[in-house]
Amino acid sequence: MRSTTGLTNTRRAERKRATFTAVVTDVITNQPIGHLGNLSSGGMLLISSQAPRSEAVYQVSMVLPSSGRLLVESQPIEVGIQEQWHEPAASPGQIWAGYRILAISHVDATKLANWLEHA
Repeated sequence: MRSTTGLTNTRRAERKRATFTAVVTDVITNQPIGHLGNLSSGGMLLISSQAPRSEAVYQVSMVLPSSGRLLVESQPIEVGIQEQWHEPAASPGQIWAGYRILAISHVDATKLANWLEHA
């Protein structure tokens, strides 16, 4: 397990806190791997019951709720992510894990950017 304690914040993009419940699902296994904690154009925080493998790569999908004028309906997106760190959350049995977005289609990147702008 790696921790962010004592590390400087290296985020380049502002993260938007998830004020909704979004289950993030592993596309390969079709199993949920966690709930979205926050999201940016470059990464996300997931809250889960199991620790991910260090530096593991996942192909995941999630649905962003409608927000603002540009998103009339909920927007499903699919991204490739890599685990960067994880640590126990304040609540027993929960793990916080930070992921970097490695791969995203142009269409999904546009959906994400629109959602982040209006969330």
